[in-house]
Amino acid sequence: MTDIAAPIAPPATAPAGRKLAETGQWALIFRRFRRHRLAYFSAFVVVGIYVVALFAEFVAPFSADTYNARYTYGPPQALHFFGRDAGGELRFMYVNGYKMSFDPVALKRTFVVDEKSVNPVVFFAKGEPYNLFGLIPWDRHLIGPADPSQPMYLWGADRLGRDVLSRTIHGARISMSIGLVGVAISLFLGLLLGGMSGYYGGWIDEVVQRSIDFLKSIPTIPLWMGLAAAVPASMDPLLVYLWITVILSLVGWTDLARVVRGRFLSLRTEDFVLAARLDGCSKQRVIWRHMVPSFTSHIIASVTLAIPSMILAETALSFLGIGLKDPVVSWGVLLKDAQSILALTTAPWLLAPGAAVVVAVLALNFLGDGIRDAADPYA
Repeated sequence: MTDIAAPIAPPATAPAGRKLAETGQWALIFRRFRRHRLAYFSAFVVVGIYVVALFAEFVAPFSADTYNARYTYGPPQALHFFGRDAGGELRFMYVNGYKMSFDPVALKRTFVVDEKSVNPVVFFAKGEPYNLFGLIPWDRHLIGPADPSQPMYLWGADRLGRDVLSRTIHGARISMSIGLVGVAISLFLGLLLGGMSGYYGGWIDEVVQRSIDFLKSIPTIPLWMGLAAAVPASMDPLLVYLWITVILSLVGWTDLARVVRGRFLSLRTEDFVLAARLDGCSKQRVIWRHMVPSFTSHIIASVTLAIPSMILAETALSFLGIGLKDPVVSWGVLLKDAQSILALTTAPWLLAPGAAVVVAVLALNFLGDGIRDAADPYA
């Protein structure tokens, strides 16, 4: 009588492996994204920039238009901690005042730091009144001089005696929002037209692709120069901002549309798309409920990498004088003050908005690279 071998039990799955197998797609993407330390840190930088832009009136020590003609091209004042003022009182934060002298040969004023002058700096300083989010009246600023009549130019002053730091903070709202709004419009057009081109094919594909070729063949600088000449000088700055955003979006959707078209061409022959068709799903449902979600992570990465391009485009156009103009405050408009060699030799701190552009663009690029690597299923 032969013994019957007992069936071999399948190996037990380790709890960690079972948990990983049950993890959703977005959780896996986030787990891989956190390992990309530079991208993870850049995400906090980007969020911080947008928070500062959202609360610009509160974060900035002064409004964008506040000026003091006595301190034109005033140099940056270093922020010091724990010092005593003229009365011997201990101050937690302070800046030293200015000593001003006039050069009769060069016919210009020269500022030097007066270490004996102590101007206290406080948190939640009372300053110029404003409407937070355009609704809530308030007069407190995150940081500011205890005496509003005393100068506090942490990043220096411009040719009219306006605070460069405050104007850079206010300019973040325009420059960063153009990237978001412009990419949102480009995303909609790219998904709609690129999806139709890749899914339907035929004459629709031909029309969309030839339109893309036409748009990409237009030289952008002459186009912007013509548009700038056509815009009336009396037009509302907000309307100019709207037109700048729309035109950047109409030019920027083409690359995303071609990426989406290529993805649709490869996905429309997949089994899950065929199954959805056989199940009676409409073409719109197949596109938006089955095909688009299958490469949502790729779209997010593409959008994140497209925002810096929008920001740089606005900055370059405003710097050349064919984009936004005063009284609108953006990083490109602020950098326009640094066009003159005389201004740069007198006040090199006018390039500070350029540093803000570099930080924002690098952070967005690192964030986009991290999302793209985390969402890559073949990595």
